[in-house]
Amino acid sequence: MKKLIKITLWTLLSLVVLAGLGLAGFVYKVKNGFPVSYEKEKPTIEFPAGKPAVLVFSKTTGYRHEESIDSSKKVFAELAKINDWFIYETEAGGVFNEEQLAKFNVVIFNNSTGRVLNDEQQSALEKYVENGGMLMGIHGAGDDSHNWSWYEQNLLGTRFSHHAMNPQLQETDVYIGNYADTSLSKDMLAVWPHTDEWYVFENQPKDAVILCLIEGNKISPNGNFLWMQNKNFGMGKAHPIAWYKPVGKGYTWYTSMGHNKDAWKNTNFTMMVENGIKWGNTH
Repeated sequence: MKKLIKITLWTLLSLVVLAGLGLAGFVYKVKNGFPVSYEKEKPTIEFPAGKPAVLVFSKTTGYRHEESIDSSKKVFAELAKINDWFIYETEAGGVFNEEQLAKFNVVIFNNSTGRVLNDEQQSALEKYVENGGMLMGIHGAGDDSHNWSWYEQNLLGTRFSHHAMNPQLQETDVYIGNYADTSLSKDMLAVWPHTDEWYVFENQPKDAVILCLIEGNKISPNGNFLWMQNKNFGMGKAHPIAWYKPVGKGYTWYTSMGHNKDAWKNTNFTMMVENGIKWGNTH
């Protein structure tokens, strides 16, 4: 009997330890991404003459928003047909070289999380933007798993803190900012409902023009989870969820919306993304 009790206790202890290790590994991946090899080979790309070129990059080494990424690719393909764009979609970082990046009007980090580029590739993207290119980021592209100071300062202008957990997905109204370039909000409703996983940042984005915002006092921003019990704050009434920034001769554009596949069914959200790409193609 004693032997059976010992076996049972050791089994339970082993399960608790394994669960703890699994949770620790998950948290580490979300915060830092797992180390991976970096693709260095330049891809062969045939750029059609006369078409704006858009790079959609969906590589992840951190948390992967699988459903959102899959749904977005279909939307990007449809927008390309409508607008006569050339879309190059990839999860390989070899395209991040100065020669090929210079041929793209817009580069989109499509829910890309973790460290996805090596130092040389990061430098190439920095030069691309500062020399006149446009970098767009969607949802997970703005979390704190990238560990890249230039990226955080210039795509976000702030730092990710947490996302709402109670509940994780919430519906609220999205408002168009008062000072945004009107071409970025063309054909969008001034106010529209949207359900998403709302990101909370530590500060308002620096040197940014707010494209869209929500009333932060109308959602529950509480992100407390297990031992993280200091994530119960929000961003106040004016809670930014999409903005753009001048960076050198170029621009960055970011939205924290786009957590799951349902976001890509909201026509105002997809119109906002479409307007952002159009704007990047003409700036």
